[in-house]
Amino acid sequence: MDQIDFVWKKFEELSLDDLYAILNLRQQVFIVEQDCPYIDADYSDQEAFHLLGYAENKLIAYLRAFPPGIKYSTSSIGRIITAIEYRNEGLGKKITLDGVAFLQKIFPDNDVVISAQHRLLGFYQDLGFIERGDVYLEDNIDHIEMCLESPKK
Repeated sequence: MDQIDFVWKKFEELSLDDLYAILNLRQQVFIVEQDCPYIDADYSDQEAFHLLGYAENKLIAYLRAFPPGIKYSTSSIGRIITAIEYRNEGLGKKITLDGVAFLQKIFPDNDVVISAQHRLLGFYQDLGFIERGDVYLEDNIDHIEMCLESPKK
């Protein structure tokens, strides 16, 4: 795997190039690859922390993380993606665990919730997430809410 540089940024710290790269990667994966037309630019990015993973000045991994009270009553992560050519190298696991660690550091008393694509249930279970509730359809893809309890509980 190439050397990957990770950086956390608030929305207002994102450069125009960062934002363009984020939207481009999310469209490549969620809209084109998964054939799922939906409004990705959902006006939630402004309230999120963004984890960007760059290899050779190209965005190859990304997630956004939310404080409690934005997406759920507790903290949450979402839009977890890696570029197709960097999959199956453990990068998805790394950025997910980095997102969890970041939120647990700044919101230690909060669980971390995700709206996971159901096909990735095992991936998130392996990271300690537990499913909550029933499978539901979101943007024409089966999802399930999953939670990782705070170690402070």
